[in-house]
Amino acid sequence: MFSTFDEARQFIQRHDIQMVDLKFTDLGGRWHHLTLPVSQFTPALIEEGVGFDGSAVGLKSVKAGDMVLVPDLTTGFMDPFWEAPTLSFICTTLEADTRAVFANDPRNIARRAEEWMRETGIADESRWGPELEFYVFDRVAYEYGPNRCGYRVESAEADWGDGAPSGHAIPLHGGYHAIPPKDTLYNLRTEMTRHLEAMGIPVKYHHHEVGGPGQCEIETPMMGLVQAGDAVMVIKYVTKMVARAHGLTVTFMPKPLYGEAGNGLHFHQQLFQGGRNLFYDPQGYSLLSRTALQYIGGLLAHGPAVLALTNPSTNSYRRLVPGYEAPVLAFFSAGNRTAAVRIPRYATKPEKVRIEFRPPDATCNIYLALAAQLLAGLDGIRQEINPTEGGFGPIEADVFSWDEERRAAIRPLPTTLSDALDALEADHEFLCAGGVFSEDLIGRWIAARREEELAVRIRPHPYEVKLYYDV
Repeated sequence: MFSTFDEARQFIQRHDIQMVDLKFTDLGGRWHHLTLPVSQFTPALIEEGVGFDGSAVGLKSVKAGDMVLVPDLTTGFMDPFWEAPTLSFICTTLEADTRAVFANDPRNIARRAEEWMRETGIADESRWGPELEFYVFDRVAYEYGPNRCGYRVESAEADWGDGAPSGHAIPLHGGYHAIPPKDTLYNLRTEMTRHLEAMGIPVKYHHHEVGGPGQCEIETPMMGLVQAGDAVMVIKYVTKMVARAHGLTVTFMPKPLYGEAGNGLHFHQQLFQGGRNLFYDPQGYSLLSRTALQYIGGLLAHGPAVLALTNPSTNSYRRLVPGYEAPVLAFFSAGNRTAAVRIPRYATKPEKVRIEFRPPDATCNIYLALAAQLLAGLDGIRQEINPTEGGFGPIEADVFSWDEERRAAIRPLPTTLSDALDALEADHEFLCAGGVFSEDLIGRWIAARREEELAVRIRPHPYEVKLYYDV
């Protein structure tokens, strides 16, 4: 939004801004913030930043937790949810003593991934188009204690006992592009979209998704890598805040409902050099170039390790099961939505040809997830990985109509978080190329995710009571 401090200060004066909000991302991918009165928005803030405790959000250890936030002026936007006029910035985190950019800042890692891409000479730009799926529920309640556990969500659109009082219920898996009166959330999504565009986040479209009880999607046009990461963070914030203002609740949880469609975070992606789409070849398979195919080869060859960053929750693997268009096998295809990598058939213009990586979900740290995908693809190009020779396709058939023996020839994606973390431990050299990821960060990430996996694994599941109580 701004290129200089003076531009930001003039905007503040013109719009009578009273508060300046500073937002930053923790290791797990959640936003945090602190707020300054506008009197504190001075050149010193840009030069020196403001201190905070990085250990409290998983970025550093307790013994050396002091860090500094510096607003990225280019990310400024009016926050529409504050009573006082508030200008928000996404921040860069610095070391407190040296004022050097903190190497393990997730947003900085995403920036370094693109810098490494340019250093290799492969491309000078990557473009990304995230598709965010989420559920809007009327209410949610959950509890866990020594003698009770469970959750409950309600939706006026649902085709279950106490849902759809209007009589226009959406059946199971029946929500794709549903129209009013079944789609009750069109005005809500439009309000979200209007806020996003006013905040500088372009929206390609929004619509009701497959999930009957309130599943929605918002998709952006293609944009730069760090810009796409920022956009995802803003979209998650805006959707939750708009829903809250209407007494509703939003979740990006990959699998909040048994037997219903899950929430993915698909990524369309391209590489460019000098304004030319490196993924386009009019003579190639589905208009894909050799570079694009090698990029796919890297993405799928490193797929199990990549999923430890793009699908880092135990709930992620309740979505990645057969029968819901969620990919479970490492193959690519033109138009096949069960493929891990899909080539959109409708994107045929030279500047539009792209690939879509479909496994990820929004429990990821968006910046780490973007960086991991790019680094895997770049490694495929550098290693000249041929995806067909690697057994990754293309496969145009419905693989779930095949017998088990034939389907077993396709490499599976991880089926549990533990499997994905094992893969990341064994295969992360490609992430450390160019010094983008550090061994310290990868180790910290794995330890945190294993702690979550253990916390889920050692707790009794409600369905286990049904299965085993009477043995």
